Amino acid sequence: MGSGRFFVYWMVAFLGFPLGGLLAILVVGSIGGLVSGALAGVLAGAVIGTAQWLALRGRLEVNAGWIPATALGLGVGDAVGAALTGAGTSIGALVVTGVAAGVAVGASQWMILTRDAPAAERRRLSWWPAVVAVAWPLGWTVTWAVGVDVERGYAVFGASGALVFAAVTGAALLFLRGSGSRL
Repeated sequence: MGSGRFFVYWMVAFLGFPLGGLLAILVVGSIGGLVSGALAGVLAGAVIGTAQWLALRGRLEVNAGWIPATALGLGVGDAVGAALTGAGTSIGALVVTGVAAGVAVGASQWMILTRDAPAAERRRLSWWPAVVAVAWPLGWTVTWAVGVDVERGYAVFGASGALVFAAVTGAALLFLRGSGSRL
């Protein structure tokens, strides 16, 4: 499968963000602290991870472990973000939460992404956690900038931020995988 086709699939996976956020807000409600951040993050992360895995399967040697890795990463990241910011929703608090979530999600996905990768590819993919750590707060910044009611205490950013996140991470994944990949 060509890289252009992969990129389209990866972009469609942005839908996991608003769907995961909706599930989290319906089941957990607003994030108010460490526990609600962890629970909401796990729920939203499971939906996001599923959408991303559907885009990745058959294109990379990534198994369904991507789903719980993403769920666990977002659960930890949202919990840490809520603890560090008091579950704040200012742009500064969203960026801090975004960095925490991005680091946790990127690191947990990296373990799945590199498990069977050749050594040279593993070295390139070592940048994946950093890419996600930058793209996650960027997603929150875009969501805040377009006027989404972030005061509601969502587990993840909205569709506008998710589109930017998908574009950044999709392009990075193509670059990090290198020209010899099956994407």
